[in-house]
Amino acid sequence: MTAALAAALPPGGSVAWTLALLLLMPPLVAALALSWRGPVGSRFAGVQLAGSVGTVVMAVMTFAFGQPSSIDLAVTFGILAVTASLLYAVFVERWV
Repeated sequence: MTAALAAALPPGGSVAWTLALLLLMPPLVAALALSWRGPVGSRFAGVQLAGSVGTVVMAVMTFAFGQPSSIDLAVTFGILAVTASLLYAVFVERWV
């Protein structure tokens, strides 16, 4: 591994985790774009997909940055993402 590549990596991380993190960004952006525009069903699917991909991104970040104790944040975000999608469904059903 060259010195420039090693300097570009986060502390404690590896090339594989950083590459996985970069490969997960386009689906996250697509899910956020899907939840912003479109019919109600597509928005709901986008919110659920963004929550799922966001949870995986946060879990990969814990390994990429070498901070395994922050996996709790990813688990909490996953639980809150499910709750948020259910609240979104109730809001859409009741007021839209």
